[in-house]
Amino acid sequence: MHDFCFTIPYGFVVLLGGLVGFLRKGSSTSLMGGGAAGSLLLLAGYLSLQAFKKHENSYFAFLLETAISVGLTWVMGQRYQASGKIMPAGMVAFISGVMALFYLYKLSMGGNHIVKRHE
Repeated sequence: MHDFCFTIPYGFVVLLGGLVGFLRKGSSTSLMGGGAAGSLLLLAGYLSLQAFKKHENSYFAFLLETAISVGLTWVMGQRYQASGKIMPAGMVAFISGVMALFYLYKLSMGGNHIVKRHE
């Protein structure tokens, strides 16, 4: 499975989560954090999809989505430990952790996840 297949929906979930946090609790931190992380994930997914269509690699997109998922896992995991609340911290930490493992698994495949250029 290609990374953009999961990165684009993941980006929308993070973006929507930030918006919901702002609308329900008035948290500008949720809006800014979720908005920034979600937008960057959507950008990475888009870049990866465009590279796939050209039978090329997008290492920048892959590194970006991996870094964001690891970062969200860490930050939201810390918030979950401090608050004990499943929503939103625990859920975002869990989803981001799964995505980080997915990206790291793809990386451990030695580049086999990346489309080889047909010349």
